[in-house]
Amino acid sequence: PCAAAEADRETGRLLLRQFGCGGCHEIPGVADAVGTTGPSLARFGKRIYVAGMLANTPEAVARFIRDPKGVDPRTTMPNLGVGEAHARQMAAYLRSLR
Repeated sequence: PCAAAEADRETGRLLLRQFGCGGCHEIPGVADAVGTTGPSLARFGKRIYVAGMLANTPEAVARFIRDPKGVDPRTTMPNLGVGEAHARQMAAYLRSLR
């Protein structure tokens, strides 16, 4: 993999911790990410859908991270105020989980 993509994944891993995603989700490789309120994000990269309705593409994952209720008004995932660049990096890490 190219160095830029690897850097995005690593930054995304750190951002998932910084934004507290592990309070609700189990996320392999993210410190303290052992939450059980939301679904486990283990093997996220192998999933076909995001939020049960969007194809698992980098753009769709970033969109859901940025505006979860805009994608699914019934979701319990809060809007954490994640910006576009950070959402793309977080998506890069999640999609790397195989």
